[in-house]
Amino acid sequence: MTFELSPEHEQFRRSVRDFAEAEIAPHAAQWDRDHHFPTDVVQKMGALGLMGLTAPEEFGGAGMAGEDGGFTSLCLAIEEIGRVDQSMGITLEAAVGLGINPILTYGTDEQKKTWLPELVAGDKIAGFGLTEPGAGSDAGATKTKAVLDDGEWVVNGSKQFITNSGSEITSLVTVTARTGERADGRPEISTIVVPSDTPGFVAEKAYDKLGWHASDTHPLSFSDARVPESHLLGERGRGYAQFLATLDDGRVAIAALGVGCIQACLDMSLQYAGERQTFGGPIGRKQGLAFQVSDLQVMLDASRLLTYKAAAMKDAMDAGSSSVTTASFKQAAAVAKLYATESAVTATRIATQVFGGYGFMEEYPVTRFYRDAKVLEIGEGTSEVQRMLIARGLGLPVE
Repeated sequence: MTFELSPEHEQFRRSVRDFAEAEIAPHAAQWDRDHHFPTDVVQKMGALGLMGLTAPEEFGGAGMAGEDGGFTSLCLAIEEIGRVDQSMGITLEAAVGLGINPILTYGTDEQKKTWLPELVAGDKIAGFGLTEPGAGSDAGATKTKAVLDDGEWVVNGSKQFITNSGSEITSLVTVTARTGERADGRPEISTIVVPSDTPGFVAEKAYDKLGWHASDTHPLSFSDARVPESHLLGERGRGYAQFLATLDDGRVAIAALGVGCIQACLDMSLQYAGERQTFGGPIGRKQGLAFQVSDLQVMLDASRLLTYKAAAMKDAMDAGSSSVTTASFKQAAAVAKLYATESAVTATRIATQVFGGYGFMEEYPVTRFYRDAKVLEIGEGTSEVQRMLIARGLGLPVE
């Protein structure tokens, strides 16, 4: 397998970059200051086709099957959007990977026809309700319950840190819940679609976050929220396996967001190192600084190649290739996510140091990237979880 981008992919990258520079970059700092979620721009991303890159044409998508590199295109779009604003990058990532993907992968024909068209068009967005106050990395500790009662699921419980879950264009949240108990005493976890207008479903006040100020993130509560039995997504009791597969894809997408962050840090550092004058010349001529910027290039190249490799493997799997196994893709996704996100955090530290005192001032974008980067090591599986998965992939019986 090779991971060189096709001319079509490069052309697509340029079109997304033009959009990001024109529609997002000029406003990102103000959105960040105001904690404003720009629904109009999210819908513009949909109009550009970014929400439908992996969806079939029958639902309004691009119809890009695996051999057409649809998942790679999505990663490119996330990278380019994230290069100017990480908040909008995660909004796109979650809208497709956590909103559309579960329904597209596990939904019935009727469920797809009902919910996908407006999500693919970007008119609406959806969230994925997995994490709870006592169930983060230990997702099997889910306490949210769903009980069948007269043809309806009655959902009770809470979720936290859920992206795209409480905006004015949020249409639904896919929720993992206990629906029973297995013979061995373990909980039976299933996935249920809960529309946002369901009585008893409340998106609580948005979080006051360290970063990603322009993304939509809420805690959710469910109090006797009733939805039809037909809102079960996929097979009953398969919720745990479904979200694990969903997170594998999401880890590659988060790695792409990390690549965009590193690219931004390199771009900003190069420009500032050439403009800032000290001791009669640009600071870029000083080895102490120039060598750190060189490290940014190395991290960028390595992160990008790891991410493109994992994305290519996903596309190959979707195309039916026997050369890629689920296990090998899972390993590649964890490696890409771990390296790219930890490199992104390091890159923001380096870039902030390059800017010196100005790097501590909110008028410079580098401060926003510094705040935004940390969560990349946490969301879609922490760095510790990635190391555990990688170790298991190597055959080590790590817990």
